[in-house]
Amino acid sequence: MQLIDFILHIDKHLVSMIGNFGVWTYVILFLIVFVETGLVIFPFLPGDSLIFAAAALSANAHAQLNVWILLAVFISAAVIGDSVNYELGEHFSHYATKQSFLKRFINQEHLDSAHKFFEKHGGITIVIGRFIPFIRTFVPFVAGSGSMHYRRFLIYNVAGAGLWVGLFTFVGYVFGTNPIVQEHFSLIAIGIVLVSVVPIIITFFRNKAKKKKS
Repeated sequence: MQLIDFILHIDKHLVSMIGNFGVWTYVILFLIVFVETGLVIFPFLPGDSLIFAAAALSANAHAQLNVWILLAVFISAAVIGDSVNYELGEHFSHYATKQSFLKRFINQEHLDSAHKFFEKHGGITIVIGRFIPFIRTFVPFVAGSGSMHYRRFLIYNVAGAGLWVGLFTFVGYVFGTNPIVQEHFSLIAIGIVLVSVVPIIITFFRNKAKKKKS
């Protein structure tokens, strides 16, 4: 429930965070995005809406957030997070999916979806997956477990991080001072989550339809 409240009222929580921690807010934001992208057991953290909300606040001169610092912080967190996730997949994927304790935290359906997504789209999955919740957390893990060369992975990793963070930062900053956005931020946060989840829903029903045919 606390996580849902954080997502729905992320703008208010960010204001409170800035008031309590000041410049250390950048470190906290870095850690949230890093954990979501870097640790396969935390795919539910609000990456999209967090970037959008922070960028929207940075458009306010009184918010004490600099949009360029945010851009650097989020891109760094996303790139480093995916790199760590890749290493975890390369060294521990077999162990993680076999141990009953770890299997409680790693959703096998999401892992399977990431595998299928990766098999269908190849390396570009790392870029596309950035925009899909849950999938973006499992894709680098799958890339590592599939022995994809790290240099190739890193190119897609940096490109995906730049596009993902850049898009949500730009949109958030541009619309951050809009009164409609400020008054209905909770609805916008829900909308961001729903739009991001649409590809997962479509894939789910497609797979279900294929199973019925077979």
